[in-house]
Amino acid sequence: MTHTSAPSVPPGTRAVLLLSGGLDSATVLAWAMRAGYAVHALSFRYGQRHQVELERARALAARFNVRQHVVCDIDLRQFGGSALTGDIAVPKNRDAASMATGIPVTYVPARNTIFLSFAMAWAEVLGAQDVFIGVNALDYSGYPDCRPAFIEAFERLANLATRTGVEGTTRLAVHTPLMEMTKREIIQLGQSLGVDYSMTTSCYDPSPDGAACGHCDACQLRLRGFEQAGLPDPARYQTVG
Repeated sequence: MTHTSAPSVPPGTRAVLLLSGGLDSATVLAWAMRAGYAVHALSFRYGQRHQVELERARALAARFNVRQHVVCDIDLRQFGGSALTGDIAVPKNRDAASMATGIPVTYVPARNTIFLSFAMAWAEVLGAQDVFIGVNALDYSGYPDCRPAFIEAFERLANLATRTGVEGTTRLAVHTPLMEMTKREIIQLGQSLGVDYSMTTSCYDPSPDGAACGHCDACQLRLRGFEQAGLPDPARYQTVG
């Protein structure tokens, strides 16, 4: 499992990268491209209320000229249990202490497990040994599937659950270059890699035209990160008050 910068890889080395259209995944995409990976990007239409992120994911995939971009349809609304997929209000204007305590209703049950399972399957078909995901254990909203322990456990599972892993022809690595970084550090890294953050969205409850609410946990974490980095957030907001 990779947390920090890695040396460049041979050109054409295939990797599967989970691309949500958000700030973190855009930064990981730029990181992987700079390292020399031939990126196959994977996004999901899973019933999320913030589907504008898929438009941003497509734009980012085109901007970085990835080898292939696949959008998978899986409807997690059938299960509900989250403010992102069910009829539950998205929390707004929570303070930092509240965001640092407990698991919020915006947590989507098993989402990263599901997403990584799809990435694992595609990597096996491609003969790729590398999967990238933009999870972060510092400036985040308490999701259990963003922690190092989860990523380490999934990596072990992946190498037990695939033919290539069992036969020893490849060993899958799950790379998390942002895991130990603050949002400020992530933004600064993205700036150094040429990420245009106006192409990204972070909001859990955007307006129909895609403008961010400015008040959900994701918006607040993003805004704080840009403020701490001394940079204006180029995202379009409904109101910020």
